[in-house]
Amino acid sequence: MSREADQFRAHLGPGESILWAGKPAQGVLFTSRDFLLIPFSIFWLGFVCFWLFGVISAGAPLEFMLFGLLFLFIGLGFMVGRFALDAFVRANTTYAVTTERVMINREGPFGDFTAIALARVPTVKLKPRGGGRGTIVLGQATSPWVQMSIWTPSLDPTPQLIAIADAQRVYALIQKQGARVE
Repeated sequence: MSREADQFRAHLGPGESILWAGKPAQGVLFTSRDFLLIPFSIFWLGFVCFWLFGVISAGAPLEFMLFGLLFLFIGLGFMVGRFALDAFVRANTTYAVTTERVMINREGPFGDFTAIALARVPTVKLKPRGGGRGTIVLGQATSPWVQMSIWTPSLDPTPQLIAIADAQRVYALIQKQGARVE
């Protein structure tokens, strides 16, 4: 069995076996939300740089420059930091589909273990990407605009298998196992 599957052995119940295990895509991952977030980040950084230039040129007090630097760091988080955080979380994430459940294991500072019984998943949605990759959402997705997941999809509270290889096959496997255990 694969190294990914080995991480889930201790969590298996009696008679339960691993049918598939894998990891999400690694590195920077763009989503459809980035069509709005990247221009917003550029606008934010542009405005902050313009403001800071004005503050420095006018010889304003140090407090104004420190205030601007705070917003500069926030803008850099919007532009670059969110991609780094999302890539870091995905690098420490592993998925498994068993005969009974879907399991998600996240290690590191954002560590979490989630197991979803296939018989209890209300909806399973496949979001295809290019090259056979895709994201499988397990359950009803919450609005990303009111939570951290807008910036880092890997921290979305809705369980999902993000940008996995051969997503269509894994989706069919989940559908088949879900129908079997009901």
